[in-house]
Amino acid sequence: MLTLDLHAGQIQGFFDIPTDNLYSSPVFVKDMQERFKGRDLVMVSPDVGGVLRARAIAKLLEADLAIVDKRRERAGVSEVMNIIGDVKGRTCILVDDILDSGGTLCNAAEALMEAGAESVSVYCVHGVFSGGAVARVTSSPIKSLVITDSIQATEAVRIAQNIRQITIAPLIAEAVRRISEERSVSSLFD
Repeated sequence: MLTLDLHAGQIQGFFDIPTDNLYSSPVFVKDMQERFKGRDLVMVSPDVGGVLRARAIAKLLEADLAIVDKRRERAGVSEVMNIIGDVKGRTCILVDDILDSGGTLCNAAEALMEAGAESVSVYCVHGVFSGGAVARVTSSPIKSLVITDSIQATEAVRIAQNIRQITIAPLIAEAVRRISEERSVSSLFD
């Protein structure tokens, strides 16, 4: 079985069949290299839980790392407390696994702009977009939001000016090919 960017890696342990968790980072890194070449980049984790993902991408891009320190009072509501790292005058790229209501990412983008960021873009694997998430994102300071096609985009997502969907089909195809040839899947992410 193939999965993509599980929210918690431990989920693989619940299956009693061979399972490979793929990561969208190679697809994101390629897109970032094309779109942000020559920019002073800072990869930003929207919370402490996403630091490993942001750090891995920052390393591949030779970019700095920043972290949004937030507090979650209750489900679906978050408040930014601090920005850890230097973002002033720099292009910030938030990376996350799931965009549900969009509150966390929009709050983080606002906090980054208030801290002096030049611009804020977002890369998110799974675009759920529940409730008013599309409207929240389009009216936020997020310059561009890139999601994968792991979830079929709604019409509202497709017509949003600052949302763009990229495909993970080549990544999945390569993983399937490697499995059928009994080659390493994990080496895709080295």
